[in-house]
Amino acid sequence: MEVKFAKKKAFTVIGKLRSSFEGPSFIDNAWNEFNRGLNEVLKFAKKDEDGKLVGVWGAMSNLDQNFGIWENNYSEGLYLASIEVRDEAIAPLHWTRWRIPEFNYAYVKVENNYSEVFKYVLGEFLPKNKLKLAGAVQEFYNPNEHMQLYLFFPVM
Repeated sequence: MEVKFAKKKAFTVIGKLRSSFEGPSFIDNAWNEFNRGLNEVLKFAKKDEDGKLVGVWGAMSNLDQNFGIWENNYSEGLYLASIEVRDEAIAPLHWTRWRIPEFNYAYVKVENNYSEVFKYVLGEFLPKNKLKLAGAVQEFYNPNEHMQLYLFFPVM
């Protein structure tokens, strides 16, 4: 499993917010609602020089919405099914706008092994490399790779 590093400056996303306290389908519910209303926010989307979306994010934060680590063994937190937008974008009614702070990230491509990647990075890679998790893990769906999923682990 290859772990790479990147520094990502603060960025803005708009999406549909759900909480882990809503039950086991909260992430699916967020994406279903996001996909139903996507046309409302596409006009704000950040795009590359080819006109493709820059990023689709399963953005996460602790319950205080300060992008801290999910609580209770990474099981309790907030999830925002979202797209990366221009920084000045304002969320339409019933949408949520987050400004995710700058972090250094360790990131890994996920290929049908989400929990394996999660456990490896947190349980082996970070301790072995004397790194600590600095915030909530983020899901990045890369539009330039047919929505390939990467997990981004903020590290310090």
